[in-house]
Amino acid sequence: MSDREPPRRRVPAPARPVRPGTARRPGPGARPARRPGPPRPGAPKVIRLGSPRPRLRLIGVALTLVLLAFVVRLFQVQAVDASTYAAKAEQNRYVGQVLAAERGEITDRNGVALATSEDAYDITADPTMFTRDELKIADGPEQAAALLGPILGQDQDELVEKLRPENESLRYVKLAGRQTPQVWKQIKDLKSALAKKAESDGSAANVLAGVFSVPTSKRVYPNNELAAGILGWVNAEGRGGGGIELQLDKRLAGKDGKIRYAQSGGRLVPTAGGSTETPAVPGSDIELTIDRDIQWAAQNAISRQVKESAADRGYVIVQDTRTGEVLAMANAPGFDPGDLSEAEPETLGNAALQDAFEPGSTAKVLSMAAVLEENAATPGTHVVVPNRLHRGDRLFKDDIDHPTWYLTLNGVLAKSSNIGTILATGQLGRTQAQANKVLYEYLRKFGLGSHTGLGFPGETKGILAPPDTWSTSQQYTIPFGQGVSVNAMQAASVYSTIANGGVRIEPTLVRGSTGPDGRFTPAPEPDRTRVVSEKTAKTLARMLESVVDDEEGTGTKARIPGYRVAGKTGTANRVDPATGKYRGYTSSFAGFAPADKPRITVYCVIQNATEGSYFGGQICGPVYKQVMEFALKTLQVPPTGAEPADLPVTFTP
Repeated sequence: MSDREPPRRRVPAPARPVRPGTARRPGPGARPARRPGPPRPGAPKVIRLGSPRPRLRLIGVALTLVLLAFVVRLFQVQAVDASTYAAKAEQNRYVGQVLAAERGEITDRNGVALATSEDAYDITADPTMFTRDELKIADGPEQAAALLGPILGQDQDELVEKLRPENESLRYVKLAGRQTPQVWKQIKDLKSALAKKAESDGSAANVLAGVFSVPTSKRVYPNNELAAGILGWVNAEGRGGGGIELQLDKRLAGKDGKIRYAQSGGRLVPTAGGSTETPAVPGSDIELTIDRDIQWAAQNAISRQVKESAADRGYVIVQDTRTGEVLAMANAPGFDPGDLSEAEPETLGNAALQDAFEPGSTAKVLSMAAVLEENAATPGTHVVVPNRLHRGDRLFKDDIDHPTWYLTLNGVLAKSSNIGTILATGQLGRTQAQANKVLYEYLRKFGLGSHTGLGFPGETKGILAPPDTWSTSQQYTIPFGQGVSVNAMQAASVYSTIANGGVRIEPTLVRGSTGPDGRFTPAPEPDRTRVVSEKTAKTLARMLESVVDDEEGTGTKARIPGYRVAGKTGTANRVDPATGKYRGYTSSFAGFAPADKPRITVYCVIQNATEGSYFGGQICGPVYKQVMEFALKTLQVPPTGAEPADLPVTFTP
């Protein structure tokens, strides 16, 4: 028997019983199951679902494309076009406005306000807040204009154009400038009422939600017409339109500031970053040389006389002879710079500086100054004055017919003789041409033919032709003030030069300015020029006294009790500016006081008096007296107490 065991026979396990209702799985070697036959009649249909994987893949692809589009768009907004979109966001979110600088005051020499500013508001709007999309109504601008028109006093159609501009992205328009606080309060109250109604009634629209205000200031002239010719006015844009307001506009206006702030729905967002503000710098205050009280007296006197004489206009200048400062410069008729709607065009400006006129006999003092300075004659020199004098192609006469006068040179000035003046100035040269040249040089030294130095807008320098161009008649008319033109300030300065001992001081209207820092800066010292000697000036002053004090003089109506007065009358043929021909007269009076210790010069002019007298001594002499008396008292100038010189006027042949 072998050691190896024989292979064991594998006995199959007994089959497991099959439970009823279950199918036996086919095993190896089993027969394949029979295919089911057609469904039995009446059996339910079986629905087999398709695989979900294709649909999931499609949805996944779609979502991927959408997300990819978002990613691309975000990349474009945040990276490629980031600066462009940021700028647009800034433009829509932030609003910029100008902060108007407060305009400086203009005061007189004593600090009394002549022009000042008070609180006001610019009424503005954001046109984008009046659109159909914003208000949910189509006629938002029309409704707003209907409410604002009566309050602002503006045409409703014009307001609609502003609220519905062609530029649909425009965020700022000015509806009205420099409105009073009361006007803005009316708008604000109406705006609040509409806002409350819109909150309670969803269908109502607040058509004034886009209306705002910007604080600014409004120019005010407390004294109305007083010194209007000097002050000028401020235009609708807040800039100087004439006078000192225009001349010193940059100093008065200051520097506007800017503010930039975040807004939402027209309201300030105080917590938002990015807001900036550059404060406005106020303008400087200007102090004039004018004395308000003397200005009032001058304006009152000239206005009354112009009215009584039914004249075209008149002006008065008051000047401090020692400093050249202008204490008053009054024009009549005048205007109210705070309400130009009532002003006549011809009254605007400053006629005392802008009118060029022939001065007439007040200019004879220039001829006498030249004669005395050149030692061609003395106050006592005898001058025989005929009733008529033939020179060149003309026959000259005085203002009245008279027998032959036997006058001293002082008498020629006292009686204002044209013929005597022609004879006296003829002694300035060996020939008439030489005499003309000498006279011309003195006229220039006294300031004729040149601007006064005030730098005032529109000032005329007058007309003084070179002597080699003087016509035959001009050679003899210029010595007595015809054929040459001046402005009133030039003529006043001539008398101030004589009063100041022969030294001409450029006139000044501004004493200085006070800047935003409160520091006062005085105006530069005016130029001083020696014109004639002190001796000549004092001699002329004594001669001018004869015009007023001597019964033979033409200026007796200018006498002031207790004071020595030096003065000269003038009555000149007037050139009509409309036709360029002589029509009417220019009446004037110029002088200073006290004559022996001068302090004040007054010069008065009335143009084309048509009622009553037109002689300068008759209608301007009283104005001179009234203004000079007031000025002497205001400045507390005492009489000197000295006796007049009493120079002879006539001589016995």
